[in-house]
Amino acid sequence: MADYHRLNNIHIKGYKSIEDQNIGLEDINVLIGQNGAGKTNFISLFRFLRNIIQERLKNTSLTNGAESLLYYGSKTTGEIKITLDFDPNYYEIGLQPTRGDSLLVSGEYCGYRGSFHQEPYWELITRSEEESTLSKAARSSKVAEYVYNVLQEWRVYHFHDTSETAGMKKYGAIANNKFLLEDASNLAAFLYILKKSQEQYYERIVKTVQLVIPFFKDFVLEPNPLNEENIRLEWHDLYSDKIFTANELSDGSLRFICMATLLLQKKLPKLILLDEPELGLHPTAITILAGLLKKASKRTQVIVSTQSVSLVNEFDAENILVVDRNMGATIFNRLDPEKLESWLDQYSLGDLWDKNVIGGNP
Repeated sequence: MADYHRLNNIHIKGYKSIEDQNIGLEDINVLIGQNGAGKTNFISLFRFLRNIIQERLKNTSLTNGAESLLYYGSKTTGEIKITLDFDPNYYEIGLQPTRGDSLLVSGEYCGYRGSFHQEPYWELITRSEEESTLSKAARSSKVAEYVYNVLQEWRVYHFHDTSETAGMKKYGAIANNKFLLEDASNLAAFLYILKKSQEQYYERIVKTVQLVIPFFKDFVLEPNPLNEENIRLEWHDLYSDKIFTANELSDGSLRFICMATLLLQKKLPKLILLDEPELGLHPTAITILAGLLKKASKRTQVIVSTQSVSLVNEFDAENILVVDRNMGATIFNRLDPEKLESWLDQYSLGDLWDKNVIGGNP
């Protein structure tokens, strides 16, 4: 992807299991590590950031409690600090616990580094407030506007819920089609608008789904005849005219449809985060998924966490971030291809992970 507004670096202090880590990021980043190492905490940070800029910090604090968000609680950690470098812009926020087990914005800053400036120019946006004021500042400050618009387009996707009550299986508003929601609960509406307005991209999705589900023919995307404002996901196969519902797809097939739709759409989010996208997928589907992730990373930035050796084998060493724990704290290390060159002549990355040569195992 183009380097403009790519997240080059994130510095995290005091958040959940992350005490103090400065993490460099590339176009595609694959996080590996044992259960409990902190991969999910890293992914959750971006959902937390989204809640902050949408002025839901107070609600998030009340729901989770500040103690659960601070590294080993407030007795150990007095502040969460997050600093983002997405050149040419910067964003920093500090959050301090209150007596009521909530969080207060202790400081919020936006920055910009022009081509003629070695050091970034910073603007103080918020100090000692219950909520972020970034969205308000964006109305009067160009720097804040750029920062806000970029952060708004970072999305954490989670397609694990494929139960009977999952939104992606139910009727939903056909007008809810501006972008694919994080849980794909508007999948039918989103595919419907793609078919109507971006048929080339829709056809790519269908053809890619057919690689994983050979009997799949096409989606049936029609408004509910009893209420034309609603739509649900339906499909038919190659062997009959019968129309099937999403309930008649396997969990893995439905998740793959969600990911193909996300990664093959025309306008991608500026940053895509996926937590364990391999869940329930056949090995062939994992290989195809890896290809989709690589292709998407040429147009946007991708961060994926995984437990799958098969998925890791599809990537290069420089794509891998190993997540471990050291004295209770989460640490991140990017693999160095040169140091692994002799190993990779004989073993795959997955083998090296499995043998604990590269870390990321108990």
